[in-house]
Amino acid sequence: MKIIIINGPNLNLLGTREPAIYGKKTFEEYFEFLQMEFPGITLHYFQSNHEGELIDKLHEVG
Repeated sequence: MKIIIINGPNLNLLGTREPAIYGKKTFEEYFEFLQMEFPGITLHYFQSNHEGELIDKLHEVG
């Protein structure tokens, strides 16, 4: 099974933007945790602050 996680605007700031609200972990740290928890699943992720790139990625993998 393959799963792609697509993150939109500002999610690249996890871990640095308002850590009291969003926590101190980066998305990369969350992603590593997911990979360890679900070793039988191929995980990929894509992040962009540009809506057009997000739509292009959806069309590419959809």
